[in-house]
Amino acid sequence: MRQASVIARRVAAASVSLVLASGAAACAGPQDNDAGGGGDDKPGKGGTLTVLNSNPQTDFDPARLYTSGGGNVPSLVFRTLTTRNREDGAAGAKVVPDLATDLGTPSENATVWTYTLKKGLKYEDGTAITTADIKYGIERSFAAELSGGAPYLRDWLIGGADYQGPYKDAKGLDSIETPDERTIVFRLNKPEGEFPYLATQTQFTPVPKAKDKGTKYEERPLSSGPYKVVKNENDGERLLLERNTYWSAATDAERKAYPDTIEVRSGLDSSVINQRLSASQGADARAVTTDTNLGPAELAKVSGDKQLAARVGTGHFGYTNYIAFNPKVKPFDNPKVRQAIAYAVDRSSVINAAGGSSLAEPATTYLPNQKSFGYTPYDHFPAGAAGNPQKARELLKEAGYAKGLTVTLTHSNAKDFETSPEIATALQDALKKAGITVKLEGLEDNEYRDTIHSAKTEPGFFLAHWGADWPSGGPFLAPIFDGRQIVEDGANFNTGFLNDKTVNDEIDAINKLTDLDAAAKRWGALDRKIGEQALTVPLFHPVYKRLYGKDVKNIVISDWTGVLDISQVSVK
Repeated sequence: MRQASVIARRVAAASVSLVLASGAAACAGPQDNDAGGGGDDKPGKGGTLTVLNSNPQTDFDPARLYTSGGGNVPSLVFRTLTTRNREDGAAGAKVVPDLATDLGTPSENATVWTYTLKKGLKYEDGTAITTADIKYGIERSFAAELSGGAPYLRDWLIGGADYQGPYKDAKGLDSIETPDERTIVFRLNKPEGEFPYLATQTQFTPVPKAKDKGTKYEERPLSSGPYKVVKNENDGERLLLERNTYWSAATDAERKAYPDTIEVRSGLDSSVINQRLSASQGADARAVTTDTNLGPAELAKVSGDKQLAARVGTGHFGYTNYIAFNPKVKPFDNPKVRQAIAYAVDRSSVINAAGGSSLAEPATTYLPNQKSFGYTPYDHFPAGAAGNPQKARELLKEAGYAKGLTVTLTHSNAKDFETSPEIATALQDALKKAGITVKLEGLEDNEYRDTIHSAKTEPGFFLAHWGADWPSGGPFLAPIFDGRQIVEDGANFNTGFLNDKTVNDEIDAINKLTDLDAAAKRWGALDRKIGEQALTVPLFHPVYKRLYGKDVKNIVISDWTGVLDISQVSVK
């Protein structure tokens, strides 16, 4: 969970995605369900799909990747116990079986999870996939030289906190048992009803011990998915994938695997990517992007061209941009000051600063307004779209600041339209109407992240964002509001330093639930309760607008990722 914001930014990269988010939304899901740009033709097999990206697919090793749902490009090569449902919108936010026959069987109060593999699973070399390979694949993710993946397994598995990986401890983790080649059992140190979501992470990819080459495994990983790696150049800058002939659609209901070949080209400027997709010449007619959004100016141009507009995919990812307060810093220790700022915010101007209503949707709840998160509508400080400066002034007077006050807002200088100067300036203008003078402190992106995520240097008033590792309220609320996750020395994400026993206890109670729908409702209710303290002011959820080539068909964009799912597309 502590890495979620990083991943969200990767998912959301370029409008940015989310993150975002790594995205990476007030949404009903994407509306472009017309089978893509191929007219009425049904999707069919064959051809080469090109992926044009800004960020290279670095660390192409399942142990080192930090993905949710299996990832996008990684999911073509790596299969996991469970995965995301490959459908549009809200339906795509569900977790479904992948290598496993089902979502797992919980026992002992959700501290033990048992999975059974499907029959007939094979690697690209024709050998059988076994549970021993999944156990080993997980264990190697604990090795220091293969770090980078999500921290959950280290936190959740009994003995995980001290395990150093199979290169130092060949005995392995006793908390992962493989009684036979098709059965695997996980023993956890606490109840975790959302383990099926965790089992979508690439660390659950099977890796045969005999094929492991340590840090060099990423150059030619063994495929369990529909495609195998033929070429990996410049640490993922160029990937060439071809069919894995031993993959069987009979064991994989999720990946369509229409193209014969997939070529990933990265390290490209975002404007170049959008220009090439717009022109759709040659191979670019059969190209997509998984990390580059249309910016405000580009979207305006595209919207004026009906043919181009028909080739824009719209996606939403569980991601919230917000104001964060440090109640240890005056005057933000006073709840009335925090409430005053919440009333003073002009969300319409913030939305405009984020690129307009096509790229951002207003938020009054911390959780994204998607069912899977448990979205429960609330607005504890209703101020309309333009804010309520009069109400803000009244609260400031009650707080002892009848003549107003001066505060400093910390933001990033990165041009991401999220935590950047545009958003900060919009807030500065709105708060001025309420008698609050805002001085802006812009930091370079790395310094900004280091500053706001340190308990020792965290400002009193700053812009922040958070994206979910999977579509649930758990990885959204726990890292930010669970008092036991406050980190005094290291990366801290509980920005409000909330340590409320009732909140902590409710998080534990929800984590015991294996009924994910029931859990979602509880997360929504908890969000509403926490929101009363005004430790954050939700601002907006990003919307992802991405072009695809004119000969690309079968466009699927789920609310899990918010981006086009390349496992579903076909090309002419």
